[in-house]
Amino acid sequence: MNYIISAAIGYLLGSIPTAYLIFKKKQNEDITLKGTGNVGAHNIYEITNSKMLGIIVMIIDMAKGSLSALIPLFIFGDVFIYPAIASIFAIFAHCFNPTIKFKGGRGLATTAGVTIIIFPYLLVIWVILWLLFYMIKKDISLGNISATIFTGIIFLTTTDIAIKYAYPMPSSKSALVLFVISILLFIFIKHIEPLNEIIGKKSIFRIKKK
Repeated sequence: MNYIISAAIGYLLGSIPTAYLIFKKKQNEDITLKGTGNVGAHNIYEITNSKMLGIIVMIIDMAKGSLSALIPLFIFGDVFIYPAIASIFAIFAHCFNPTIKFKGGRGLATTAGVTIIIFPYLLVIWVILWLLFYMIKKDISLGNISATIFTGIIFLTTTDIAIKYAYPMPSSKSALVLFVISILLFIFIKHIEPLNEIIGKKSIFRIKKK
């Protein structure tokens, strides 16, 4: 029953379509039909040119992730599996939102909110890698995709070290691996479309000159 409760907590929180609701309130339009169709902070910023709206969406989406991890911890105590399950379902619901025909965001802010609570090691590695790749190409999507892939590789090669930075301590390395691979896979799947666009650009392998 605890597993079901944890999954329900995460799924309900993740299903809140932040960018959709805010854009609907402000413009009375469907954000899934604008820009990239992505229901997240970056798309709402690109459409409205409002940093404030982008920041608001990002903060709320991060809060969805953080609460998904915190509530099971509060209810069930320091047992890793419950916030992990809630977090996976929160990110899944955010990326494939049932309230807006299973469209959604790309999961980055919600994942950040999750990992800052129960596994900051992953967030720190991802952010460092993103900054490195972004400085090379000045492309946000390429940074997202590259950081996600290489974060997974680094994690899998440093699991013995990484597990020490998870809270609560997982019962096994396999539980942590399943958690990490699941959330990174959701992010990667949601970036397949921009990845195809990047591959189609002839300049992808050329470092951008200043």
